[in-house]
Amino acid sequence: MKVLKAIYNFIVGDMIILVGVVITMLVLVLINNVSALTPLRAATGFLLVIAVLGVLTATLYREARGKR
Repeated sequence: MKVLKAIYNFIVGDMIILVGVVITMLVLVLINNVSALTPLRAATGFLLVIAVLGVLTATLYREARGKR
């Protein structure tokens, strides 16, 4: 179990990052597979960048506040 936790901490480091990126990827998959969302396909790259930056900013903000 310690090995799995060490690998997780090395690759991801935080659960917020993992969940945020997974949700972002699911939204992008929906945009690419649902025909009603076809007009949004042009904005998927922009959406990916904004979503990942938002997730990283939320994580950084949480770490900066810390436990005071």
